[in-house]
Amino acid sequence: MLLQSLFFGLGLVGLYYTAEWLVKGASRIAWTLGMTPVVVGLTVVAFGTSAPELVVSSVAAVKGQGDVSMGNVVGSNIMNIALILGVCAIIKAIHVDRSFIRREIPIVIATALLLPLIGWDGIISRIEAIALLAAFVLFIHSSLRAAKKEPPGVDDQFREYEEASGYGAEKEGKLWLNIGLVVAGVVGLVVSAHLLVTSAVFFAHALGVSELVIGLTIIAVGTSLPEMATSIVAARRNEPEIAFGNVIGSNIFNVLLILGAAAAIRPISVNPSLLRFEIPISIVASLALVPLVYPRRRLGRFGGALLLVLYVAFTVVLLLNARTGA
Repeated sequence: MLLQSLFFGLGLVGLYYTAEWLVKGASRIAWTLGMTPVVVGLTVVAFGTSAPELVVSSVAAVKGQGDVSMGNVVGSNIMNIALILGVCAIIKAIHVDRSFIRREIPIVIATALLLPLIGWDGIISRIEAIALLAAFVLFIHSSLRAAKKEPPGVDDQFREYEEASGYGAEKEGKLWLNIGLVVAGVVGLVVSAHLLVTSAVFFAHALGVSELVIGLTIIAVGTSLPEMATSIVAARRNEPEIAFGNVIGSNIFNVLLILGAAAAIRPISVNPSLLRFEIPISIVASLALVPLVYPRRRLGRFGGALLLVLYVAFTVVLLLNARTGA
């Protein structure tokens, strides 16, 4: 038990720091190659903050632990909106750009609605996984095209994003050192994910709770640490809009890229309880953005508090059901 606890702790810490290495190295290489801040933000940084979820879900899929993969994606999406966005809005009211209201919010709602559509038959097949990955490629392509049409000030917004996240700092540096950071980040992520998944499954069996519950709670929290750190730092630096974009982008990545990649490795069985409770909650959290954001183009402290209450209620019900075996 002590050894597994050590592995679990090392896995969590390793995910956070190795994701940092990956993003910093990749961002610096991108800057060296002349990529603009908007492209770096939409690709390297966005991908990097989702790297822990990607690697953990993929490792779980390889091990045939589909409940961990699904729990990680669904739990992270609920946590991103209800907990992280809620806390950030309480710290500082979030003014939402008009382009986000027109484009990203409908997309994040659509991806949430995709989950019951592809999971109703109890499995996410490789064909559905390929469709998700194709949708992800289209999303990135359209995002980059839309970014090119933005006014010049958009680059300043992404510089602010990178400064708040820490990923734009110290762009200079020897190329070989940055390549080393990327390689160390990738290797570290894989090793950390293996430790985290293996120890989490051990604890699930030892405590008599399902792998799904572990994925929805502890693993979801662990893999969401980059989004949480970036968003809270941004809110405290009076850049809460960065937190909003980070959360929305992460949720889209989670469904299209992460679930798509995991199911492409091995078709994932969908636990019926997900369709009854957790997936509907993720849809409710996404839909809640409409009445909370649309009227005044901002997410205020009251809206943030409502989202936080939703997350607390979700977690309490989830853990009570786990204890009763429901």
